[in-house]
Amino acid sequence: MEQTIEQIKTSALQELEKASDTESIQALTLKYLGRKGVVTQYLRNISQLPVQARPVAGKAANELKQFLDNSFKQAIETIESGLSLSVDQLDVSLPGRTVYAGSYHPVTQVMHQICDIFARMGFDVAEGPEIETDWYNFEALNFPKNHPARDMQDTFFVTDNMVLRTHTSPLQIRIMEKQQPPVQVIAPGKVFRCDSDLTHTPMFHQVEGLLVDENVSFGDLKGVLTAFVHQMFDEQTSLRFRPSFFPFTEPSAEVDILCVICRGDGCRVCSHTGWLEVLGSGMVHPAVFENVHYDTQKYTGFAFGMGVERIAMLKYRIDDIRKFFENDIRFLHQF
Repeated sequence: MEQTIEQIKTSALQELEKASDTESIQALTLKYLGRKGVVTQYLRNISQLPVQARPVAGKAANELKQFLDNSFKQAIETIESGLSLSVDQLDVSLPGRTVYAGSYHPVTQVMHQICDIFARMGFDVAEGPEIETDWYNFEALNFPKNHPARDMQDTFFVTDNMVLRTHTSPLQIRIMEKQQPPVQVIAPGKVFRCDSDLTHTPMFHQVEGLLVDENVSFGDLKGVLTAFVHQMFDEQTSLRFRPSFFPFTEPSAEVDILCVICRGDGCRVCSHTGWLEVLGSGMVHPAVFENVHYDTQKYTGFAFGMGVERIAMLKYRIDDIRKFFENDIRFLHQF
């Protein structure tokens, strides 16, 4: 009995291998699986076998029927897709198709570089939600209601009390709520603002930094950021700290670096000043510490934040931020 099933299977596969078009395969289907087909006749003759042999024979015949049905259908699909059933018909002299390996997006590459630099300085990496409450995004960071500095954020409001975060600074509050000093973290992630031009996009990436401990000074901030700039660019890149204003730091400073294009001589990129702004920084405002119940008499700290696209544009000398998001393979392939 088993030999008969095996003989039918072998015969069918041999004939299928010689089939070259859908008509011949359909004819094989009819020959083996039709109403008067070989397998159908075998199933009808099972009743002539001893009672104890019938279940095994029936199971084997049904399995063969299913196998041949799938084989015939697959062969027809292969022919209809334009592929040959015969290996001999393949042209092995044709050149192979190049498979290109993917790579990280340039913004992701720069994000990783920034995180690696600060990780070597002892900073931990933290992440948080992209949809924030007004408390974490503004009020806890010393942006009271109706404060004019809120206008600088160009906020996307989800509800009256929920926003797409305008910076990664809310993670300062979330981390300090859960952890007592010392705190030394960076917070990379996406942020959102209603802004779009050559140097701004509605969604971009920031890296926020925070260090809190006893006796932390502005000199520590300058040392950390100087080390960062020298590692991200080179040791010949000078930097300067320019007084500024942020509600959650006091004193506050913008950090400029010597123009990477003209090296200080003055060009269109740096508006002929010789300097380029790269990040904002400052000493954490006591009001922020009070919101997380830190002892302002015992602890001090500094914070800084930078746009990753901004750093990438300067590092790779890219003049239009929109190139990062157009998915032009010719542009991305350079990285």
